[in-house]
Amino acid sequence: MTSLSTDAPAAPATRSGRRTGTPVARPRQSFWARENIAKILFVVPAGVYMLAYFGYPVVKNLVMSMQDYTTKTFFTGEAPWVGFQNYVTVISSNLFGPALLNTALFTVVSIAGQFAIGLALACFFNRNFPLSRFLRAMLLLPWLLPLIVASATWRSILDQDSGILNQFLGTFGIPAIPWLTSPDVALIAVILVNIWVGIPFNVTLLYGGLQDIPAELYEAGQLDGATGWKAFRHITWPNLRPVVSVVLILGVVYTIKVLDIILGLTNGGPANSTQTIAVRSYQESFVNFEFGVGAAFSNILIIISLVFAVIYLRANRRAVDE
Repeated sequence: MTSLSTDAPAAPATRSGRRTGTPVARPRQSFWARENIAKILFVVPAGVYMLAYFGYPVVKNLVMSMQDYTTKTFFTGEAPWVGFQNYVTVISSNLFGPALLNTALFTVVSIAGQFAIGLALACFFNRNFPLSRFLRAMLLLPWLLPLIVASATWRSILDQDSGILNQFLGTFGIPAIPWLTSPDVALIAVILVNIWVGIPFNVTLLYGGLQDIPAELYEAGQLDGATGWKAFRHITWPNLRPVVSVVLILGVVYTIKVLDIILGLTNGGPANSTQTIAVRSYQESFVNFEFGVGAAFSNILIIISLVFAVIYLRANRRAVDE
């Protein structure tokens, strides 16, 4: 009996010893290469934009901080290299210490006030009630106004003689407060205005984070007796922590470089009581025309922001892991 074989016949061998026949299918590398090239082409415009409008200014500012860059440079094109001399000038300045302290106070108190009030309002608006959408829209107005317009408005409100705030306080027998002209009060007034400006930003992000928390978690928590403050502590806060990290980091980055509000309200005065590092950078660059010293101030501000971001992210990651 002849046995049947299901094996395909072998391809005849050529003189070189290789067998001819149907070629073996190979991975279509050209397709994947084209796909990767397409991805890269989509990213290139964003990368070019980042390098042109963020990377180059940062590098240029770093180089400028190590040069004697003044108005003379615009005419002669010469900016002598001075190394870290500008940073020495900054740190040894009599205004550096007060400016650093004012920056810390301005940032910490502003962030704390904005976050606390923003979180309270976000929890309030997380409930359904009449006119909630309208009130949320109205709450965005301070955020939509240009900062210089907001500061000019608040300057008229806080005026010692004709400001509406002192007139209102006068009805309760409280004497007029020199909000913007007293070294003891001016920084407080600037912080309060900055808190007012930053509340909508905090409410918007925190409200979005609250909306993403599943309602089933609260229903399950009620069965276990987790209501009110317990529900916030064990359900809301753990689920809101990623959003809180974003809010705080962005808040610090935005607040530490605030300039418009301070210039519009006090211009760094009175008696340098509202001087911050951002204000010093502006005044050295565009008032004293010492661009190298101004760049050194701004680079110190960048370093402070980066150090805070790294420390906070590491601490937050450690807390999440535990």
